[in-house]
Amino acid sequence: MVERVDSFRYLGVPISQDLSWSRHTNSLAKKAHQHLYYLRHLRDFRLPSKVLRNFYTFTIESILMGNITFWFGNSTKQDRQALQRVVFSAEHITHKELPDLQTKQCETKARRIVKDPPMPTISSSLLRIVS
Repeated sequence: MVERVDSFRYLGVPISQDLSWSRHTNSLAKKAHQHLYYLRHLRDFRLPSKVLRNFYTFTIESILMGNITFWFGNSTKQDRQALQRVVFSAEHITHKELPDLQTKQCETKARRIVKDPPMPTISSSLLRIVS
């Protein structure tokens, strides 16, 4: 007999019965908002904007981008907006424009494809697009 559950975690990602990503994006947004607290404190210590940007990239953005290829395409507009609000808050704190998540995901994926040697024709055309 197979037990039926509303949701379960697989590789750290909650998967719901209806295959929506709302629970996952909510947990990511919550975790990222908690790290914004530390970003604000770093700003209050008047650290250079490069340090603030690095903190954002290595902590907050890495939280938001975890397994993004797996779930981002199937997330709802509301889920994406919840995550994008974190990015907007970080922009407000750092006073620097930060790339939105979808742009960052596409650029990262394109760079990986360009680095793949078996596809030189695709790589050269993608390199022109990414650059």
